[in-house]
Amino acid sequence: MSSEEEDRFHMADVFSLTSGSRRAILRASDGVPIEALYEPSPGRATGTAVVLAHGFTGSVDRPAVRRAARALGRHADAVVTFSFRGHGGSGGRSTLGDREVLDLSAAVRWARERGHARVVTAGFSMGGSVVLRQAALERGGPAGPDAVAAVSAPARWYYRGTAPMRRLHWVVTRPAGRLVGRYGLRTRIDARPWDPVPMSPVEAVPLIAPVPLLLVHGDRDAYFPLDHPRMLADAAGGAAELWLEPGMGHAENAAGEELLDRLGAWLVRR
Repeated sequence: MSSEEEDRFHMADVFSLTSGSRRAILRASDGVPIEALYEPSPGRATGTAVVLAHGFTGSVDRPAVRRAARALGRHADAVVTFSFRGHGGSGGRSTLGDREVLDLSAAVRWARERGHARVVTAGFSMGGSVVLRQAALERGGPAGPDAVAAVSAPARWYYRGTAPMRRLHWVVTRPAGRLVGRYGLRTRIDARPWDPVPMSPVEAVPLIAPVPLLLVHGDRDAYFPLDHPRMLADAAGGAAELWLEPGMGHAENAAGEELLDRLGAWLVRR
């Protein structure tokens, strides 16, 4: 990381945007700086803030993330978006869903500090795995969510059963692939293997209850076939709601306005 990047990541100030929105540099508990954006919804009085967790190679300013935030903001009092480590203007390197739970916890705590009595999380793809694991690890704590929705989330690690996932594994595990990730996908990836291997999403799901849980998956998901959401739902033992969406592909890029509207309504209602 260059000295210029270090200076930017270590900014302590928070600056105002239009319409009451605010950008901030948060600190994950391991010290990694995380860029975040808080957007209030004028006229709403639900008591709920949504924290949105993007997929791999996403960021707070990607069009699909902005579109999802706007849709969810039609239901909640506010939406917090942020860039996972290694993505966008955040520091550090991506660990593919391992230490990203610390980034999400920092965003949840920030939403609570801004006065929201109820904070819910919604994650897409890698972000979906993160919201599941974070809800299990933080259950009952100050960073624990009040409801969780995981969209297009994997159930288990190291899955290579589809061509897109085989390409992703090449990007993550090979030096040439990580260069493609850094310069082509604007995502900085940690070269170190997991040690220890983190709890998988399917292992996390049984630990989330009694927090309400929603699982959403498209039947045309090119990355993770339908055995993934079904495995997660089975692991929840009846405590999760499962939506299998006809014609939907993968994650935030494939989530249509109608689905995002239903998702926002569920998060606030639950």
